[in-house]
Amino acid sequence: MADDITYASMKDVKSGRFILIDGIPCRVVEIETSAPGKHGSAKMRVTAVGIFDGQKRTLLKPSSGDVEVPIIGKKRAQIVSVSGNSAQLMDLETYETFDMKIDDEFKDIKPGYEVELIVYGESKAISRVIGGQ
Repeated sequence: MADDITYASMKDVKSGRFILIDGIPCRVVEIETSAPGKHGSAKMRVTAVGIFDGQKRTLLKPSSGDVEVPIIGKKRAQIVSVSGNSAQLMDLETYETFDMKIDDEFKDIKPGYEVELIVYGESKAISRVIGGQ
């Protein structure tokens, strides 16, 4: 997964962007910056939510430091079947099928709908519904 990472300055981190915290891709939701002190540089506290697990995480670094930024891929897939809170999807490029848990946000999807997935490594999550029958 080292190929799926770039680096950015902490000063370039903005709300809504992706960063890695403890090797887990997260979306930044809040940034707090402290003033430089007598013996140290300004610090930034970044609060982010995991893309795939929804857990809140924080990162505290100097504003002059660097942060790892994941390269998030996007794919399109079609819903083949829905059973409870899981669905079978088919990748529209490779035609491979795979099972995936559905978040409560997308519980209204039905077979035949097209969705956009965000992909990082082996992890996948539905980001939005593109269209339905």
